[in-house]
Amino acid sequence: MSLASRQDPICYLRAAAGKDEPVRVVVLAGGVGGARFLLGVRAVLKDQAPQENAAPEHRIQVIVNTGDDLTVHGLRVCPDLDTVMYTLGDGIDTERGWGRRAETWQAKDELTAYGAEPSWFGLGDRDIATHLIRTRMLDAGFPLSEVTAALCERWQLGVRGTRVQLLPMSDQRVETHVVCQIDGARRVVHFQEWWIAHHAQPPVEEFVFVGLDRASAGPGVLEAIAEADAVLLAPSNPVVSIGPILAVPGVRQALRGTSAKVVGLSPIVDGAVVRGMADKCLPALDVAVTAEGVARHYGPRKADGLLDGWLVHETDAADVPGVEVRRIPLLMRSPEATAAMALAALDFCRG
Repeated sequence: MSLASRQDPICYLRAAAGKDEPVRVVVLAGGVGGARFLLGVRAVLKDQAPQENAAPEHRIQVIVNTGDDLTVHGLRVCPDLDTVMYTLGDGIDTERGWGRRAETWQAKDELTAYGAEPSWFGLGDRDIATHLIRTRMLDAGFPLSEVTAALCERWQLGVRGTRVQLLPMSDQRVETHVVCQIDGARRVVHFQEWWIAHHAQPPVEEFVFVGLDRASAGPGVLEAIAEADAVLLAPSNPVVSIGPILAVPGVRQALRGTSAKVVGLSPIVDGAVVRGMADKCLPALDVAVTAEGVARHYGPRKADGLLDGWLVHETDAADVPGVEVRRIPLLMRSPEATAAMALAALDFCRG
């Protein structure tokens, strides 16, 4: 059955909201998996939008993790914001899943020749332009949310009938750091250093969100959740992509208080991680690396958790009291498969 013939979820959400206004879908996301899932959400809403030249019919508001952000060679880098922006803007390197397509690395090579640190984090020549603009605007006093909106103007993330807005989880710096053992010594390093330089090998004692005590939810974040017709937790890393967002003051409470259903998609497929290193992160929180383990980590909204529904891969199982679980294919092997996942999640939100 084609997506065009399955309009029920969007029509239902509009009717349930009792309004003719655009349907608002809020997605919490970070990393490559979250960015690719958003392509599916956008495809579904585009497929069910009005004809050409009509006013935007639907809105996708993406609350993006900024815990991965760091400063490299004096430039402020926001990996998850950029991955989502480049992916939806059709500028991503699809093979790597991050960075710009047709990238070159001459600046990185020159920095390495100078012995400039960090040598383990490379900035591509085209990608540097984004970081230069961001850093210049931040230094001029613009908050990250406004900088992000300005950068997205170039990439035109929306499509016919659908508007896409990226909302940084916070305008304040909140960086994920890792307490771990490196060469027999207890150290605290930025998540990116642990992830890239050390390949997530040093045993983790704790993940710490530095700056969280001074942070507040970014502009529009809490309002987006409160006004949403559907809230989706993308199949992103639960610890370092979704976790920092949930830790920002007010976000968890907003999710628990929204009238929309909150539905998550498992990042564990067929009993294993598809991409990334969630299997290195979850044990640090004593969370089983299973679809059920992640769902229990988020918890049911009926019992001080977040979830109303949970989608697992067709070969997986999850028994989570208070959470309805459905099985569907969760491998994003094609645009059609990704859109089918998004459609199933939106269908879940209608009850």
